[in-house]
Amino acid sequence: MTETQQVRTYPFSEELGIHVDPIYAELRSEEPVTRVQMPYGEVSWLTLGYEDTKTVLTDPRFSRAAAQGQDQPRLREEMAYEGIVGLDPPDHTRLRKLAGKALTARRVNAMRPHAVRIAEKCADDMIAHGSPADLVEHFALPFPIAVICDLIGVPFEDRGKFRVWTDGLTNTAKPVMSQAEELFAYMATLVAKRREEPTDDLLTALVRARDDEDQLTEQELLSIASVGLLLTGSEAVSTHIPNFLYALLTSPEHYEQLKARPELIPAAVEEMLRFIPLNPAALFPRYATEDVKLGTVVVREGEPILASIPGANRDPEVFAEPEKMDFTRESNPHVAFGHGPHHCLGAQLARMELQVMLEVITTKVPDLRLAEGDEGVEWKRGLLVRGPKKLRVAW
Repeated sequence: MTETQQVRTYPFSEELGIHVDPIYAELRSEEPVTRVQMPYGEVSWLTLGYEDTKTVLTDPRFSRAAAQGQDQPRLREEMAYEGIVGLDPPDHTRLRKLAGKALTARRVNAMRPHAVRIAEKCADDMIAHGSPADLVEHFALPFPIAVICDLIGVPFEDRGKFRVWTDGLTNTAKPVMSQAEELFAYMATLVAKRREEPTDDLLTALVRARDDEDQLTEQELLSIASVGLLLTGSEAVSTHIPNFLYALLTSPEHYEQLKARPELIPAAVEEMLRFIPLNPAALFPRYATEDVKLGTVVVREGEPILASIPGANRDPEVFAEPEKMDFTRESNPHVAFGHGPHHCLGAQLARMELQVMLEVITTKVPDLRLAEGDEGVEWKRGLLVRGPKKLRVAW
């Protein structure tokens, strides 16, 4: 550690919009690996550049398993339940391979027509409600929850429960373990039903991986199904839908561009994933298992380090004009879904849902606009995700 290096409070500020604090750019050029203190836990290193961030996410000398039992840097007092995210290879590799077999590209592609129907139904319901309407309530929440619940096999009448559990597990002011226990108990009842009456859903595929091949423990099965897929699969998308639309409606030339050129939608999704931060701060610290040099600093064995996704995704060494949202960007190797062994398991599902959302909204509600400007936008506070809690739109 550099003895004279300042320890900065992190997150650097309470950014509620889709913007990235300018201090990221300042530090990236002056102090690309810096020292920070989160609200809880010990002092940590933080990467701000693209290459350093990728190194932390991929180098086996930076361990997630070594973080377990440590006073990890974090946003809330209570330690989060981490499941598969708290493992290193080979345990992580084994679980990810099994979950990956269940969540295949073929399964995601086969779901697309059904996802379109769900999105169209949500859009129709919002239109039937009448203008103006809260897009979060009428579209951003029900659409991804319906998709992931159908994928896993959660009964329709139980979907409302997951909004309560998701809020509890992502709220920095609420106890997380009680919420996780309730979710696991519920999922255990579904697992028991799938053993008695197998279906063609993802949960049945995971049960078979547990029972037929005996490669998953019961706890691992519940963790992957509950936290690894159900919660992360709905929360990230339900947060980014209003993020994306806020970005488009406050930059209407981009919305017009997608209406005129719908073939740009896949590239637009990638660009907004790069441009718009999902989390208020870097999460899931790694711990160095030996001394590692990053640029001009040495991360000592036993020290934690956080990888900044927004910092990496705005690095001018990799992205031309990184502060500009450009749907015709030729190269976009963003790390919004992470990188390396812990690359988001549901990345392709999220991409598909976000593409479907833009296709449906730009077609069904071509004249969409903010109903009350920024006055009609209420931002989430005190959560592990960052986006509008309410987005009042009109057409």
